[in-house]
Amino acid sequence: MYDLHIHSFYSNDGEFSPEQLVENCNICNIKVMSITDHNTVAANFTTQKSAVKHNIKYIPGIEIDCTFENTDFHVLGYQINFQDPAFAEIENNIRTQSMTISQIRLEKIKKLGLAISETELNALSKDSYWPETWTGEMFAEVILSHPAYKNDPRLESYRPGGKRSDNPLANFYWDFFAQGKPCFAKSKFPSMQEIIDIIHATGGYAVLAHPCVNLKGKMHLLSDIAKLKLDGIEAFSSYHCKEEAATIRHFAQMNNLFITCGSDFHGKIKPAISLGQHHCSLTEKELSDQLTKLLRK
Repeated sequence: MYDLHIHSFYSNDGEFSPEQLVENCNICNIKVMSITDHNTVAANFTTQKSAVKHNIKYIPGIEIDCTFENTDFHVLGYQINFQDPAFAEIENNIRTQSMTISQIRLEKIKKLGLAISETELNALSKDSYWPETWTGEMFAEVILSHPAYKNDPRLESYRPGGKRSDNPLANFYWDFFAQGKPCFAKSKFPSMQEIIDIIHATGGYAVLAHPCVNLKGKMHLLSDIAKLKLDGIEAFSSYHCKEEAATIRHFAQMNNLFITCGSDFHGKIKPAISLGQHHCSLTEKELSDQLTKLLRK
């Protein structure tokens, strides 16, 4: 089994250490894995060593925020030279913006009548790899557990049994803090072309992550994105239904892109997503043929 989209606690929204993830992948019989943390390569060295002990093939990875046509996207980089200073620059770019972005989010959520304190948010962020960052999921964790908002009708869908309760923290982020939502705070992300070029310059392969999420309502952009010299596209994802996966797979075939599969596992912020949960319909032979470039290193 393969899972090429996993997050460790080096992501600002991940839960588990690289060693724990390798052990859990071994338990789940995942033989090829990649940790693709948000905007950092911090997990790769440790994971690479740990994977060897469990006879798991490890593909160095990262997931980078970027923009194309005023829309935010995630691009996965695989088989990168993760020691290249370009990745430290990407991480530092995000860090320098993080506190400003966090404060904007706090002010906007307060304007909605959901007043929480910096102290409550710092209690969640202080021990993370990104202590300066208050994620949308952290806001959700504080607000959903706050006695003052126990009966707030806006939060009913995130409570047990509600229509957004499968991944309540992540869904709260998408509903309140994502691009186009009321508490969105704009970051200055690099262009998608710039990120693809960096991934290639460091010996890696650039793959568009979960396209049916970021391209919702904008699928017309996909053809232009393919012209940016992408190498692959994540067809099989925990977010894609069978029909969406088939559409992306067909697009990949028509545009000479290889396809990948990944769960986008995070841990507690997405409890409905398990390691290896990407609904890949290919046989192991078909998938390994798709991933020849990634597996040969």
